[in-house]
Amino acid sequence: VYVSRIETAREMLAACQRHKEMDVVICTAAVADWRVEKEAGNKIKKDGASLPPLSLTENPDILKTLCEAQDRADLIIGFAAETENVVAYAKQKRARKKCDWIVANDVSPATGTMGGDSNTVHLITDDGVEDWDSMPKSDVAKALAWRIYEHFNDGNVTKADFKKTKGTRRGA
Repeated sequence: VYVSRIETAREMLAACQRHKEMDVVICTAAVADWRVEKEAGNKIKKDGASLPPLSLTENPDILKTLCEAQDRADLIIGFAAETENVVAYAKQKRARKKCDWIVANDVSPATGTMGGDSNTVHLITDDGVEDWDSMPKSDVAKALAWRIYEHFNDGNVTKADFKKTKGTRRGA
């Protein structure tokens, strides 16, 4: 396990780009879509005047950048947290980012996904859309690991095979 301590989206992108030989990349969420355009060099004091102007600029798109790299990983998976038209928007995101798979979920307040223990996801690949049943988030992670393992083994595996190879470079 390699740990890269980062504080900004730009640092995260650089850390991802340093680790070249990856079989699988899983980008679960955007770090932050925006950052302050010009950071203050010092503390901004309250002086009773109006608020200082705040200009924002886009952070780098880590998922898209990794997908477009010439030395990209064999399988790149993104996530799409949506509040409406979940599958349609996720398909658009997959095409726009050029990733291999997208795991889409409905995070609207009524679902209880954000801050909750369970999730209902849709796995979108070249083969279509898999609608997964609602399950604990830890089981979603296991199911995704299993699908990755199947992908690298052309579907010719059993769960016993998966348990035997956990932790290997080509394992999940």
